[in-house]
Amino acid sequence: MSGQCIAVVSGKGGTGKTSLTAGVGTALAQSGKRVLCVDCDIGLRNLDLALGLTDRALMDFSDVAQNRCSLESAVVSHPNLYLLTAPVRMRGPAVTEEDFRRMLQKIRQQFDFCLLDAPAGLGLGFRLAVCGADRCVVVTTQDASSLRDAQHTVMELRQFSSGRLHLVVNRVRKKL
Repeated sequence: MSGQCIAVVSGKGGTGKTSLTAGVGTALAQSGKRVLCVDCDIGLRNLDLALGLTDRALMDFSDVAQNRCSLESAVVSHPNLYLLTAPVRMRGPAVTEEDFRRMLQKIRQQFDFCLLDAPAGLGLGFRLAVCGADRCVVVTTQDASSLRDAQHTVMELRQFSSGRLHLVVNRVRKKL
């Protein structure tokens, strides 16, 4: 088995990245796929809330990426749907892109899909989410600031060839 890792990103907060990750992850799991959702928002994680798995995680992705524990012991499970949460705060050295890529290789061996819920902006959590992803989904809304941030985000994603970079526009209102 070799799973697919998909980063869900946005330059702006409030566009619906976490809701999209939770909804798509749940739908894939209900269709019989093994799905791991990874919250990459260090310090402000909330994917556990969206998935209804609040306060069940004892370990986080930094523990797995830096070999302090196994992937199996860090994930929180729900039938066919699993969560690997972000650290509440980084302790010790920061997780490197190489650490994260190695972790994603392990994940690909055990899951059909891995959805990486990136934080808003283009900081460390964003860089980790996209460094080893196979595809990337940029989430935006139709307001001007969100569209501009989406454009800037896409410019940072040159490593994704045509067909591997996708756009979701949320909260589109039908005009009268």
